[in-house]
Amino acid sequence: MTPFTTLTGIAAPMPLVNIDTDMIIPKQFLKTIKRSGLGKNLFDEMRYTPDGAEIPDFVLNQPAYRKAEILVAGDNFGCGSSREHAPWALLDFGIRAVISTSFADIFYNNCFKNGILPIVLPAQQVEALMEDARKGANARMTVDLGAQTVTASDGRSFSFEVDPFRKHCLMNGLDDIGLSLEKVASIDAYEKRTSALRPWV
Repeated sequence: MTPFTTLTGIAAPMPLVNIDTDMIIPKQFLKTIKRSGLGKNLFDEMRYTPDGAEIPDFVLNQPAYRKAEILVAGDNFGCGSSREHAPWALLDFGIRAVISTSFADIFYNNCFKNGILPIVLPAQQVEALMEDARKGANARMTVDLGAQTVTASDGRSFSFEVDPFRKHCLMNGLDDIGLSLEKVASIDAYEKRTSALRPWV
């Protein structure tokens, strides 16, 4: 997993509430178990017409936001079914941080496990960042995980809370497998002791 320390990038405004996981990545794209390739189908039903043409008004189809790395969204982002494909699709598109007033619990947890930082801020601060994001590609935000701050293009900075263990994992690029691999020496020592004590196992 790619470590997350400091990110400076374009933020796309998406002021919709209750964006569920089926909106993020519709069910017909859940057949794959690969984490790559889903970015092209992110927000598919909002992004494309039924015949596959881009919908120009959708934010991620607009030239200023095609390379967005931060999403500023409405309340209750990631609600609905518990599909891990949702953070996979966001990450594959290039989104590394999502800012909202609240997230669905399972989606929130899945973000950390897949290298995305979900940031919870009060409504007034999210609205301020939403307005900043509406300025387009010239207005870049900075997310500093170490300092736990989001800084708007005009210099205003907002602090956010994050669980220390999740912060450690993100900053060091550790998913569940990476955490296990950190204990390889202890696991090997245990296996050797067990083999010596119970060679018949």
